Amino acid sequence: MSQTAQSTGPRRAPTMADVAQRAGVSHQTVSRVLSDHPNVRDTTRDAVLRAIEELGYRRNSSARALVTRRTLTLGVVACNPTLFGPASMLFGLEEAARDEGFMVSAVTLRRYSAKALSDAIDHLSDWGVEGIVVIVPHSAAVAALAELRLPFPVVTVEGGHSLPIPGVSVDQDLGARLVTGHLLGAGHRTVWHVAGPSDWLEAEARERGWRDTLEEAGVEVPPPLVGDWTPLSGYRAGQELAGRVAASGARRRSADVTAVFVANDQMALGVMRAFREAGLSVPGQVAIAGFDDIPEAEFFAPPLTTVRQDFAAVGQASIRLLVSRLESSGLPDDERVVIEPRLIVRSSTTPT
Repeated sequence: MSQTAQSTGPRRAPTMADVAQRAGVSHQTVSRVLSDHPNVRDTTRDAVLRAIEELGYRRNSSARALVTRRTLTLGVVACNPTLFGPASMLFGLEEAARDEGFMVSAVTLRRYSAKALSDAIDHLSDWGVEGIVVIVPHSAAVAALAELRLPFPVVTVEGGHSLPIPGVSVDQDLGARLVTGHLLGAGHRTVWHVAGPSDWLEAEARERGWRDTLEEAGVEVPPPLVGDWTPLSGYRAGQELAGRVAASGARRRSADVTAVFVANDQMALGVMRAFREAGLSVPGQVAIAGFDDIPEAEFFAPPLTTVRQDFAAVGQASIRLLVSRLESSGLPDDERVVIEPRLIVRSSTTPT
């Protein structure tokens, strides 16, 4: 052979020294640019960033942690992450943390208890997280959290509690008021409700907002039906409601089923199927509204009126609240951030 084959082993990952050499600056200058230090000229910063992009340099977070004594990692504890609400909150938290320059280590639980929550916090502590966000939609989670001694800053999401812990939540009560008021404003004598599980704080707040709106309007408050967030539970509630419609016949009473507020969109899907099987038209005979605005809601038949929760805003507010406690001491323990929901009106409540 006239030429000798050269080894093509794995390429060495670029280092900070490589970036410095490419940009024609010192190692210290590269470090300052990476730390967003203000005392760097714009032209120098641009040269370093260009070298980083050209070389494909990725900062070694472990080495940085040794120097700064910070891991830049936040923990999240969540339960039932397969449901739309908790899953969306978890995604929003991870996205917001990345925007703030933090990584996220998450622990998911099947159910909340003092021991399960304590074990999750111990696990995250062992991984060196600087603080945690706990999604606490259950009353049991609040009780469990109240028993624990917390070794680092903690922020709750959807707590709806009076614990001396800062928290972020969507105004579930307001969301229920908006949708119930919308249905009453459309001319319905009252609004029936398919509630979520009684041990969920969100379900409790949505039922409270529905009930208070009816009472303030001076109309009859029908007995709520209770589901478990699943389409199957909504389907069964819908069968019961369809039976009431059939039993009422041509009689017009104040509590006749002409409008239903369902505590989440997945249960609303089940209710709509039960009504369709019973030969009831939506919204011609019964108007239906949900809560959450899942991506599929606008593609239901008919498209579903619902309440949209801004999970991105929840994530951003939660991470900001936690980071503020990492950077400053003496901040109030009972600080609360409340995110307003938005009513999305579609044709399940408005005849076309």
